[in-house]
Amino acid sequence: MDSPDVVVIGGGIAGASVAYELAADRSVLLLEAESELARHSTARSAATYVPGHGGSAMRALITASGPRFAQLEAELDTPPLLAPRDVIWIAVDDRGEVELARLLADRAGEPQQPVAIDAAEALRRCRALAPGHVRAAAVATGSADIDVDALHQGYVRGLRRRGGAVRTGARVAALARRGAGWRVDAGGDVIDTALVVDAAGAWADEVADLAGVRRIGLVPMRRTIAVARVPDPTRLRGPSRSPMVIEADYAFYFKADGADLLVCPGDETPMPPCDARPDELDVALALERVEAVTELGLRSIRTSWAGLRSFVPDRRPVVGERPDHPGFAFVAGQGGAGIETAPALSAFAAAVITGSPLPADVALAAAALSPGRL
Repeated sequence: MDSPDVVVIGGGIAGASVAYELAADRSVLLLEAESELARHSTARSAATYVPGHGGSAMRALITASGPRFAQLEAELDTPPLLAPRDVIWIAVDDRGEVELARLLADRAGEPQQPVAIDAAEALRRCRALAPGHVRAAAVATGSADIDVDALHQGYVRGLRRRGGAVRTGARVAALARRGAGWRVDAGGDVIDTALVVDAAGAWADEVADLAGVRRIGLVPMRRTIAVARVPDPTRLRGPSRSPMVIEADYAFYFKADGADLLVCPGDETPMPPCDARPDELDVALALERVEAVTELGLRSIRTSWAGLRSFVPDRRPVVGERPDHPGFAFVAGQGGAGIETAPALSAFAAAVITGSPLPADVALAAAALSPGRL
C-alpha cells in the first residue's frame, strides 16, 4: 500500500482505534516505529474504566465509551472487554477532603456520578483499608477493569478486515508536503498520502516537527506502577470483587491483582519521550502511601513498570488539523485516559478528520479538542 488515503503514525491504542474507524471508507496504513505494536503506554496502563474521572471533556468521552465497549465486543469479535470493579475515592487528610468535596460537586448530575459514603461503608466494601485512616469517601459503581490486549488486538484485526495494512519497525524519518497531500519516508519506504494522522503518543510533537507543523505543547509525564506482595491475601477478598481505591487528589491508588496489590504513587514526572523505566523512589512512595492506609504489611514487590502519560496545558485531548497545515491531523494528549476513552475518542476523531457528522453520543464540539485552541 504505497499510496493509501490515510497514513496513521503510532501503533498504540490511539493509532489502532482511529485507523480502524477511518478504514470504514478509506484505505489506511498504520505505521509503528517499534518492532511490535503497543509497546509503550498502551501496554503499561492500570487498565481501568472510571466514569467521573478527569476534566469535563475527558468525562464526556469516558461516559460515551461505556456503551461502546459492549458494541465493540460484537463488532471486533473480542472476549468481554470490561470486568466490573467499583472504585472508591477516599480522603485521608484535610486536602483530600477538599478535593473529594470538589469532585462530588463537579460531577453532580452526571451519568454514573460518584456517590458519597461514610468511612465505615468504605471499609465494609474494601477490606484492604485499615480502620482509622479514611475521613470521607465516595463510590463509583459503573467502573471496570479493561482487557487492554483484547481491545487493542481487536482494533488491529478489525483494521485488517477492512482492508487496512500495518507496518512495524517503520519509524518515520521525514514528512513533507507533496501537492495537496504528504510524502512519508518511513522504514526505508516512501509513501504518498492525502492525509497523515499523528497518533504517536509521547512522540506526537516530534512527528509534527518532521512535518513542519507547529507543536501542540505536549508534555510526557512518567507514571509508575508496582505489584506488591500481600502477606495476608484474605484481606483482598470481600462480599464482592475488591474495589479499586483512589485517593481524592491522586496521591496514590491501588487495586487487587490476584493475591497481590497493584499500587501507584500518582507520580507525574515530566520527561522527554522515551522508553520509561520505574524510579525506585516512586516505587517506595507507592508502597509507603498505600501501606499507610491499609496496614497490609507491604514490604516487597513482584514487579514494577512505568509509562508516559502525555498532556497539553489544559489536559484535554487534541484532535484535528491546524488551519495552515491541511491534511495533517493530531490525535494526541489523552493523558492517562487513552484506553478508557478510545471507543468514543476514535469515532469522534474520525468524524472530525473526515468532516463527517460528530457522534451523537459524544457531548463535545469539535472546537473543544481542536489544536487551534493551543
